Amino acid sequence: MKIAVTGGAGFIGSRLVEHLKTAGHETLIIDTAHETPIDLMDQAAMSKACAGCDVIYHLAALHSDDVFPRSLYYDVNTQGTKNVIQAAKDNGIKRIIFTSTFALYGLNTGMPTEESEPSPFNDYGESKLQAEHALKEWIEESPENIATIVRPVVVFGEGNRGNVYTLLNQITKKKFVMIGRGNNRKSMAYVGNVAEFLTFCLDEKQPFKVYNYADKPDYQIKNLMGDIYTHLGWKRPSFYLPYSLGLAAGYSFDVLTQVTGKKFPISSVRVQKFCADTTCEAERYRETGFKPKYTLTDGVERMIDHDFSEFKKAS
Repeated sequence: MKIAVTGGAGFIGSRLVEHLKTAGHETLIIDTAHETPIDLMDQAAMSKACAGCDVIYHLAALHSDDVFPRSLYYDVNTQGTKNVIQAAKDNGIKRIIFTSTFALYGLNTGMPTEESEPSPFNDYGESKLQAEHALKEWIEESPENIATIVRPVVVFGEGNRGNVYTLLNQITKKKFVMIGRGNNRKSMAYVGNVAEFLTFCLDEKQPFKVYNYADKPDYQIKNLMGDIYTHLGWKRPSFYLPYSLGLAAGYSFDVLTQVTGKKFPISSVRVQKFCADTTCEAERYRETGFKPKYTLTDGVERMIDHDFSEFKKAS
């Protein structure tokens, strides 16, 4: 098959493209960062590029915590998805596989399943939820259309520059201060497993299917810290900052960001996300028979070895 991948030059997308090529598929990368750039927001260019494709994987998104103005989330994540749908219509493409987000469930919601009522706590989650609604409308237009939605939790791995990288970077530079006792739990996903599951979704038969994706069992933050410090060969600090003080610091940096335009590694949203329970149920994808190749500990160790090996103490 010929498969288009929006965000195909990105963190998850580049791994997905490798898996698809290994499986014998021809791939088209739709990404402004690619050597042949194609802009998701250019409808005409999108439709032209997707000519002859059988499937569209839609991974491209705006997902950083500190995007201003907030309307950009809707411009890229919601309207961008509508552009993908229009490209599919223009080219008779009947299958779209979309990476949404666990963020649309909100914070401290227990163990939401795919049937749980969405309650986004930020514009990123809300913009992704609106994108899902657009895909549901698309599959209702024709019995031949198939939309598969994967809602990953925090995805990390080698070359990642998201929240887990920021955490590791602060730890290795000795700038990290633990906020809270670390008893909260996080559902997380290693990028190699996510890319392989997305490839697995090519065989989905149901017209509209939603999958949460998390590698189980979930991490407790204090155990994640333990794995990081152990693999680095460092002694783990015992000091922590109470949540109320950490959140106050986050709000202070929010103000500085708005005043100076400079991005800081701490913000109120990041503090809230770090200290919240963000877990989900992920039985549905495991019922398909898919088995992740790597454990979460494997993923953390592989990321440290790839991106922070110079900080490891010799064993």
